[in-house]
Amino acid sequence: MQITQTKIQFPDITLQTRDAHKLRGYFGNLFKENSPLLHNHYTDGKARYAYPLVQYKVIDNMPVLVGFQKGGELLVSLFLKIKEIDIEGNQFQVQAKNISQNKVDLSVNKQLFNYTFKTLWMGLNQDNHRKYIQLNEQTKTEFLNRQLQNNILSFYKGLSFRTPERIMAVSRLKEKQTRFKDHTMIAFSGSFASNALIPELAGIGKAVSRGFGTVSLMK
Repeated sequence: MQITQTKIQFPDITLQTRDAHKLRGYFGNLFKENSPLLHNHYTDGKARYAYPLVQYKVIDNMPVLVGFQKGGELLVSLFLKIKEIDIEGNQFQVQAKNISQNKVDLSVNKQLFNYTFKTLWMGLNQDNHRKYIQLNEQTKTEFLNRQLQNNILSFYKGLSFRTPERIMAVSRLKEKQTRFKDHTMIAFSGSFASNALIPELAGIGKAVSRGFGTVSLMK
C-alpha cells in the first residue's frame, strides 16, 4: 500500500529536541480553528484518539513537520503562509522552508530493515510500565520487542493498512528518563530491526505528535 507523506523542514531555525511539544503548542493554537488533525482535539475539547496524522519534531536541532495523507495536505495549505515561529516569546523569522511530498510504501516483507530512533521512544503505557519494571533484563528485551510490534501495528492501522503477515521486531535499546507533562517517564534510545517498512521520520509509540519515537532507516 502507498500513502502520501509530507515533510516541512525549517533549516534556518535551531531548537532543542525538547522544544517539539512547544512547536506543537504554537502551531496547534495558531491553526486551532482549521482542523483537529493539527492538535488532536475537537472543538468541544475532547481528544482525538487516533494515530496523529500531523507530527511536530526537532531532528538534529531542526524543526520538522511530518504529515500523512490528509495531515500532509493541511501542512501544505497552511504552513506555506508561515513567516515566523514563536516559541515561548522567542520569535524566529522563517527565511526558508524545505517542503517535500512523496508516495511511500507500507508493507511487511521477508527481508529485515534496520532502524534507529532519532528521538526517544516512549513504548510503555501506565499498565505496561508496571509490568516492565518487575522483569529481569532478558525478559525486558522480549517485552520491549512485543511493544515495538504492537506500536508498528498501531501505526499501520492508523493509516488504514491491514496486513496478514506477522510483524517481527528485534530491539537494541537503552533505558532513559524523560520529562513528559511534568512527570518523569521511562523512554528508550537505540535501534531495532523489523520486517515492516516504516516511512522515514514517522513516529511510533506514545506522544508521536510531540516528536517522540521518530524512526529513521539505517543506511
